[in-house]
Amino acid sequence: MRRISLIFALFSFSFLMAQEGTNMKKTVIPPEVVRVAFEKEYPGKTSVWSEEYVGDDDDELRYEAKYNVNNATKALAIYDNLGNMKAYELQIPLSKLPAKAQAYLKKNYSSKTIKEIAVVVDDKNKTTYEVGVEKDSKFYDVIFDKNGGFDVSIEKN
Repeated sequence: MRRISLIFALFSFSFLMAQEGTNMKKTVIPPEVVRVAFEKEYPGKTSVWSEEYVGDDDDELRYEAKYNVNNATKALAIYDNLGNMKAYELQIPLSKLPAKAQAYLKKNYSSKTIKEIAVVVDDKNKTTYEVGVEKDSKFYDVIFDKNGGFDVSIEKN
């Protein structure tokens, strides 16, 4: 009986560890230079910080600050380890998407599959729109250019 209990406990623990997955990000305290850059750009905003390695070899460290712009709008500011902003993502309603992007979504996705919409500005001041959709139990980011033209769909699972 003791052996069965031990096996059950180990089996249950393995499920708990699997829940952390690759999409879960641990809350961190960023370096001072990163925190100061955020506070200078967004004074008075309280953020939750996480870190992520990106790049071809996952060798570039990024710090992500998630915060509320207001009660209904969320934002994400991404910095490198030197405090340089790499991207800014702002949640927007469907009505704020360019008409071309709205037409594409209406033609290819039902409204209930759309989970999140954001405008993204990168460090080169390039604007894109990202729409998170769920289709066939998979999650995709559908990317549009600044004029609403379809660019690419990326599976995020």
